[in-house]
Amino acid sequence: MVWVTRLTGGDGRGMVPGRLLLGGNRQIVKTPILSRIGLALVLLCSLPCLAQDKGYWPAASNTANSITGDISISDAKITINFTAFTLVQARNLAPAEVSAVFDADVNAGATGTLYRVTVPSTKRFLHHNTLCGAEDTQWMATFVSGRTLQVAFFSGSEPPTFTFDAISKSTDLCGTFTYAR
Repeated sequence: MVWVTRLTGGDGRGMVPGRLLLGGNRQIVKTPILSRIGLALVLLCSLPCLAQDKGYWPAASNTANSITGDISISDAKITINFTAFTLVQARNLAPAEVSAVFDADVNAGATGTLYRVTVPSTKRFLHHNTLCGAEDTQWMATFVSGRTLQVAFFSGSEPPTFTFDAISKSTDLCGTFTYAR
């Protein structure tokens, strides 16, 4: 709290800023300036958190409802259908790369994240489905727009190439899934 001295007239009414009434009384008033500054800093610092893929995400698309169900992403793991898998961030995806794999406007400047993940082909999820058929899932790309998370899973030991041409011809793209909060 910051203590501010406020001038009041003899009748106790507050003075207009910039005007001084001779013979006025001084009154100490608490002004929560530091509280307001602290709140502003907390809100400002939390803005980058709005577009992150971490946290619990309920399934929103038919593929997500049929295969993975709800997912949860943390710094070190992804949880699909109550099973956790190790997750390592490989790199950030540029807007053109996000646009190549997800339905995103390249001019909007949206970025995504590529993760290294290992989900064995033997792991069955909802309705006995797998993520990549008979191949192990090796990569996961994410993109957040508002309250929607889009996820693409890839097989193959090499990182996917994120261009329109490469994605359209890719045999490593296992599927895309949508989740919403």
